[in-house]
Formats: sequence, C-alpha cells, structure tokens
Amino acid sequence: MNQPNQPDDIDIIVAQWQAQGLSTDFDALQISARILRLEKYLQTHLLKLHGDFNLKAGEFDVLAALKRAPEPALTPSQLYQAMLLSSGAMTSRLDRLESKQLIQRQHCKQDRRSIKVSLTDKGRALIDEAYPQHFSLLQSLFSIMADSDKAQLSSLLKTCLQHLDAEPGTD
Repeated sequence: MNQPNQPDDIDIIVAQWQAQGLSTDFDALQISARILRLEKYLQTHLLKLHGDFNLKAGEFDVLAALKRAPEPALTPSQLYQAMLLSSGAMTSRLDRLESKQLIQRQHCKQDRRSIKVSLTDKGRALIDEAYPQHFSLLQSLFSIMADSDKAQLSSLLKTCLQHLDAEPGTD
C-alpha cells in the first residue's frame, strides 16, 4: 500500500505532464482524479454488497430514503428530488422495487392523482438487514483515515460541492 508521501499513479501522470513542459497548478487535476478513482472503488464495493441483497444500482438508495423518511410514505417527486434523479430514473427504480414487492404505491384518498410510496414489510426487513452492512462497509473502506482527517475531508468536499451547486449551469 502506498503511503501519502510516496508517489501514486496520479503523481506519475502529473510528472509526465511536467516532462512535456506543461507548467500549471496540478492540484485540481490531482483532486479530481483521486475523487474519480475513489468513486469507482466505492461503486464497485457498494454494487457488490447491494447485489448480495438482490438490489441493483440505486435501489438501495430508494429503500434507504423511505426508511429514514420522517413520514411513512413519500411521493415519487419527494424521492427523486431528495436523491437528485430525473423522474424517469425514479419511475424505473420504483417499478423494479415494486415488482420485487419491496415497496408499494398507493393513490392518496384526497387526491387520486397523487401517489405515495412506502416500504412493504418485505422491503422494511430487507433494508433493516442491508443498511448496517452498508455502513460497516463504508467505515471499513475509510478506516485507514483518522477521524479528524475524515471530518476535514468531508468538510472540504462539502465546501466544494456547495460552491459548485450554487453556480448556474452546474446541476
């Protein structure tokens, strides 16, 4: 395993650019490349874990959103807005989860045009079994870092995302 002061693949890429005569600040390249590599690593491990529960990409997120919701049911709009998805992507996920009998969609009695989504007993049992393993996996993947470093990294990424989210045309 590389130590923080030892060169990694991204340092090699920067050195190669420098050897080509490019003289610039490479911090943004190094940060973005490492975030992208980390994202791929996380995605691979999370997809495998969620697959162990017969869940496809994003299905865990829907079940988790319903589990932690303050109300027993949410509208599809509330779900896709909370998860930063398009309505089409959410509909597809809801269709798959409903076919697995993990969620149910019900028309509201007051307004038949409005639909509420809630966990079934089977869905609740599945997410209750899956989410502790999800959090355990994340904790193990970042266990190399000190708590203070994790907090600092989280804060720095939050600052960056808040800035990017505030810029027009970056959604």
